Amino acid sequence: MKKILTLCLLLALPLLGMAQRPTLDREQLLKDVEVLSADAMQGRQSGSEGSKKAQAYLLKRFRQVGLKPFGESYKQHFRIESKRLTVEQATNLVGYIPGSSEKAIVVTAHYDHVGQRDGQIYNGADDNASGVSALLAAAAYFAQHKPTHTLIFAALDGEELGLQGAKAFLENPPVPLQHILLNVNMDMLSINDKGELYASGAHHNPQLKPYLGQVKPLPHAKLVLGHDLPEQGHDDWTAQSDHYPFHRRGIPYIYFGVEDHPHYHQPTDDYAQVNKTFYPDAAALVLDFIQRMDANAAVLEMKE
Repeated sequence: MKKILTLCLLLALPLLGMAQRPTLDREQLLKDVEVLSADAMQGRQSGSEGSKKAQAYLLKRFRQVGLKPFGESYKQHFRIESKRLTVEQATNLVGYIPGSSEKAIVVTAHYDHVGQRDGQIYNGADDNASGVSALLAAAAYFAQHKPTHTLIFAALDGEELGLQGAKAFLENPPVPLQHILLNVNMDMLSINDKGELYASGAHHNPQLKPYLGQVKPLPHAKLVLGHDLPEQGHDDWTAQSDHYPFHRRGIPYIYFGVEDHPHYHQPTDDYAQVNKTFYPDAAALVLDFIQRMDANAAVLEMKE
């Protein structure tokens, strides 16, 4: 009887790793990008009226998807003083979904963009309404599918002014820093005609590479690893978005994004340019990875 049970367990092992692929609400995903990149948001520059409108929309969506605030508010205020701009009250928006573990995975995407220049609105649909909308889609999924780890979802301000929101988050984290196991950062997910979404960071965090390899392509998007080697110069994305302050503090990260395109930091980066087939699949790939990492506590909690 013991031999029969052992054989049954061995036969079942391949099936144990075949969890159902998570799905997201594609219609809502696209709606969120469209709203956040509308002219009414005035390019979402930190400290602007457009930023406040974006915050109001995101706060409504945080409540709708079921994110819980830390304390009484989702807002984390901080001050920005940069060469380009001083903002007396910038605002991160932070919510969470409790897991059975106090250890946390932090999912980030910046909602600010560069605002208005020379009478033109820089709507930042790809940069980074796309990342924030994917963050909302992931939060909505995990609100309905309880995670193992506590999942923190942070829509960050001030990325365009020197990664200020990520720095402020880590200077005043909602959980002890030693409880943060991983940062998953999304910045520009929606414009790529080759169907390529890059996952950057495996060079620095090789323990995560096998799990990236398990994320299977979808019809309109596939993961490509790279853009994380020091010798690549500007093509090394290690320091180019909000994952970098996490990396500097020794927190493992993976950064998901597309390569630069003609609309990057141009007034043409608007909703019309979003690839409506590629983008939902790209967001689904990120969701797949988050689910895999949440399920694999052992690798996340391993000490170097």
